[in-house]
Amino acid sequence: MDTKIINTLKKLNRKAIKNGDVPVSCVVLKDNKIISRAYNQRVYKKNPLYHAEILAIMKASKKLGTWNLSDCELYCTLLPCKMCKEAINNAHIKKIYYILDNNKEINSKLEINKINVNNYEYFEKELKTFFVDKR
Repeated sequence: MDTKIINTLKKLNRKAIKNGDVPVSCVVLKDNKIISRAYNQRVYKKNPLYHAEILAIMKASKKLGTWNLSDCELYCTLLPCKMCKEAINNAHIKKIYYILDNNKEINSKLEINKINVNNYEYFEKELKTFFVDKR
């Protein structure tokens, strides 16, 4: 991994620690240039979504003017959690590089329930129509 990337991640980790957050940081590269950088700010900003990867993707999207980051790569200090992996996938980033493994399970007590509604056909038709029109 490039020394500049490593040094940037270290610097960002120190900012996270200073703010009382977990020292996880992330940079997004396009054409081997850092276009965005971020560190965890969940505690500092009091927002559970403010993971380094999410923030770096948001900044990269804003800078490039698109949500499609398929020509970008993501470098982070910790293997992204499930939420961040989904965000990375939705941004179409194809390569992730990380330094440390992440063995933490997120909210294993989460309960997910499907709702039954009388007007199910409406929702199904609306979604199908939307996707047919989009494609």
